[in-house]
Order: sequence, then structure tokens, then C-alpha cells
Amino acid sequence: MQNEKVALFIIFGGSGDLARRKLYPSLFRLYQKGYLKDHFAVVGTARRPWTNEYYHNIIKESLADLKPDDAQATAFADHFYYQSHDVTNTEHYVVLRDLAAKLDQKYQLNGNRIYYMAMSPRFFGVIVGHLKSEQILTDAGFNRLIIEKPFGHDFQSAKELNSEIRTSFSEDQIYRIDHYLGKEMVQNISAIRFGNNIIESLWNNRYIDNIQITLSESLGVEERAGYYETAGAMRDMVQNHISQIATLLAMEPPVSFSAEDIRNEKIKVLRSLHIDTIEEAKRNFVRGQYGAATIDGQQLDNYRDADQVATDSNTETFVAGKMEFENFRWSGVPFFVRTGKRLAQKATRVDIVFKQVPQNIFKAASDNDELAPNVLTIYIEPTEGFGLRANAKQIGQGYATRPVDLDFRHSARATANSPEAYERLLLDALNGDSTNFTHWDELAQTWRFADVIEQAWAQEPAADFPNYVSGSMGPKAADELLARDGAKWVFDPARPEIEN
Repeated sequence: MQNEKVALFIIFGGSGDLARRKLYPSLFRLYQKGYLKDHFAVVGTARRPWTNEYYHNIIKESLADLKPDDAQATAFADHFYYQSHDVTNTEHYVVLRDLAAKLDQKYQLNGNRIYYMAMSPRFFGVIVGHLKSEQILTDAGFNRLIIEKPFGHDFQSAKELNSEIRTSFSEDQIYRIDHYLGKEMVQNISAIRFGNNIIESLWNNRYIDNIQITLSESLGVEERAGYYETAGAMRDMVQNHISQIATLLAMEPPVSFSAEDIRNEKIKVLRSLHIDTIEEAKRNFVRGQYGAATIDGQQLDNYRDADQVATDSNTETFVAGKMEFENFRWSGVPFFVRTGKRLAQKATRVDIVFKQVPQNIFKAASDNDELAPNVLTIYIEPTEGFGLRANAKQIGQGYATRPVDLDFRHSARATANSPEAYERLLLDALNGDSTNFTHWDELAQTWRFADVIEQAWAQEPAADFPNYVSGSMGPKAADELLARDGAKWVFDPARPEIEN
């Protein structure tokens, strides 16, 4: 039996999509594994006038994919309580305080509380202010605040939001969630770097030519169009998920594998992140918006045809760009990043492209003037694993070479049994482990970086949207961006001769 965790969860936005799709199934997995057992309770709050009985049915429905037996699902749901709640109404916080105190006594929770913000960020400041003023925060036990993105819309709004939250919670009580940091293979970045001397010794600008981070999605914006129209790919993916992956790839080895030491190294390397000028941003980042296409007989519309999207929308659904870390290890090594909707294939991966050997002695024996570069690939999703592309002699006479892949992928069974990202992160929060959460100093620097790009784009609205076809890998400008540095994207599903 696992070490049982003791806490009251108060979920603001308990009727929402995030709670149903991610939070309740993740809590149930922790319950199945014994991390949550007898001494936990959950209060879900939202404006809807639900009863506890109706709420329990919602909880059970959210577990359908996990196929629990009825008795276990019922026992789990019995720990859940619902409160119809207007976050601006002080009296509702008094009711919440009394319910929390009752549950604390009933389940012997020792004053341990986790407050989860699963609703619109515009209410975060109001909520945390009332948590303090209405004395819902406890003196005994722990008080931890979990916050979903988006954390602000730019640096200034993020700074203001952080100041509001810090009036009630200290930095070590705040857990800003980035679910990519809970993914198995993102967490494996540290293991492959710092656990293998053969890799760590080559992990610098002497041997690495460039690093490529791809987060491609095959779906469009779908039901998220309203949110996406206010965010775009830069704020939705680059400022947070991609920047966090880049930070893990670029940071120096920590003194120990502790939250504090890892955070210190992440903050230090982000301070070396080059903040573009407006003119540099125009050169170093390209944007796109998907257009219509027919794929497998299905007609896919333009982004601008989606509900809640302006017919002349200038919101980007694709971003590609170059990040640079100005320090001793990475000077001169571009980190190429890209993300987009309606691309050829769903994939999240990192490709580390190594420099060529000084001289190709096999040139005369082959039709190729250059050897293929060595590439270390970290597959994050949908498959999980590692790949190393090396050069080998082709079978037969002569010494013509060809690239071969040394490949390891986790089995489907192992992947299915692996903890889901939210499950990992909820358990980390219960343990008080902030290793895989974002510190304010990290967030502030990535917003400073993203803001300049947004300002550059605001000066020159895109005149050619839509500029890539659904099912492609984005606009041609994304390829041209790398070509200027003598590079090309390793991951290209449009090249069938390369196994991606």
C-alpha cells in the first residue's frame, strides 16, 4: 500500500471540462493506487445549482474510461461535496469555510488544503483574496494553491496577477501547473542528460549544431476557438510548454535533484535567454494560420470559418522561431521551435542535431557529398522513447554510407500503465514537491521573451493569412527560417524516405 496522503481539495470550477476530463480521473487513479484512501475529501464549486447526488453522478461519469467497478466508483465519489458558489459573493465563502471545517473534522485532514483554480484567470485574484479574508486558509497543516494557465496575457498582466496572489500565498505555496512537465518523456530529459556521461559530455556548442522542438497537432482549434482567438499559438504553446522544454534541455546540471536546485538552474539559464529586439523578432519568428483542405475525403475549413473567430482574424495557429541562450555552453547553437494546429501529424518530440565530422572520407565512395548528421531524438508523444540516427556502411561492395536508426520505444502496455501527467502533478502537489511546477521568475522571463514577438507582429499584421494548407507542416517561411542557418527540420512527415 502506498503512503496515504491527507488533504482537502477545493476545486474552483468543479463543473468544468478540465475537472471532468483530467482532475477527477487523476484523483481516482491516486485513489486506486492507495495514495488517497480514507483521509481525503473534495469540494467542487461552480455557479450551477447542483446537489451532492447529482455531483456524484458527474464524478462517476468522468471515470467511465477507467472502467471502475460500481462499488469502488461509489466509495470514491462519496468523498466529493458540491457547493453552488459565486466567486464574488463573500457569503458563499463563509459557507465554504464552514463546510471545509466540517470535512476537516470528519476525515481527520489536519488542516491540509489544496486550492485548485480550474476556471477563468480573471477570478484568481478575487478568489485568493476571499480565501484569506474569510479565514479559509488554515493555521495548521499546509495551504497550497494550484493555478492553471494562462497565467496572464503578457508580462504586465502576469505580474499584476502574481502580486494579487502573493497577498495571500507565498511563492513556495504556489504551484503553477504546466502539464507538459508531468509527461513521462519530458521528465526523462534530465535522466538522459545527467545520467549518461556519453551524452552529457557532448551536450554543448562544440558538438551540437542545433536543437529542434516540435509540438504539432493534427486537429484544428475545435471547441477552443473562442479562447484561441484571444491567445494564439505563441501564448498558448510557446511561452509556456515549449519554453519549459527548452529550459530543461539548456540548463546546467543541478547540485542535487531537488526542487530548489533544479529551479535555480532553470532560472539561471532563462536569464541567459536572448530577448529579441523588435527587428530581430521579425526575422527570427514566423507565424501561420491554417487554410482549408480535403483530407481522406473530409473537407476541413479555414481557421477563420470557425465559430467565435473573426472573418479577418490575425490570430496565428502556427509559430516557428529561433531561441538563443547566450552563455558559455550554448553560444552559437540555435534552438528551433515550432508548434501548430492542423499539421500533418500529431507529435511532440525533440531532435538534437550534432555537428558533422570534420571531413567526409567516404565522399568518393558515395553519391552524397555530406554524411547525414547524427540526431538524438526524444519522442514525447504519441509514442515515448529515444532514437539515435547514425551513419553506417551500406550492404554490398564499396563504402557508400546511409543513415540508420537505433531506436527504443516504450511498449503500448508500459505507456498505458504510466501515470498521466495530471496524476503525477497532483501527487507532487500533495507531497509538496514543486520540481515540476513553474516558478514566478521562470514565468516572468518567458513572458518578456514572448512579449517582444507579439509586439513585432502587432506592428505588421499578417497580410497573407491563411498561409498554410491543413495537413501540411506549416508555411514555407518555417523551412526558410532554418535554411538561413544551413539547417532543415528533422521531423518532416512529407518526406516518406525518412522514418519519423
